[in-house]
Amino acid sequence: QVRLVESGGGSVQAGGSLRLSCAVSGYIYRPCMGWFRQAPGKEREGVATIDIDNGSTYYIDSVEGRFTVSQANGKNTLFLQMNSVKPEDTAMYYCAAAASPCTLAPVEHAASYTYRGQGTEVTVSS
Repeated sequence: QVRLVESGGGSVQAGGSLRLSCAVSGYIYRPCMGWFRQAPGKEREGVATIDIDNGSTYYIDSVEGRFTVSQANGKNTLFLQMNSVKPEDTAMYYCAAAASPCTLAPVEHAASYTYRGQGTEVTVSS
């Protein structure tokens, strides 16, 4: 059975940094992985994705240049490095995996990926 487990969330001041991790257990065909978030009272929003095979990354405009998605540990761990965070980055962040390549699973649709974790909460104070 596949499990995605996020960690690394917490409270941080605006302008600070935080690194989220996602541990993947169990084998699944997941050519694309990424992160989406949901702020209180708002819809889910795809944030960043990475092609597992070639390492290509995709970001939404609001985090481009501030967030970096990466993988490690034989591709069983996914990271989201969050720099220069803003209060509007406050949300529950979820790790997700798609059964399709990232080119067919746009970052904007990361919240609809086949597999997802339980989330880790990020709070940015001004």
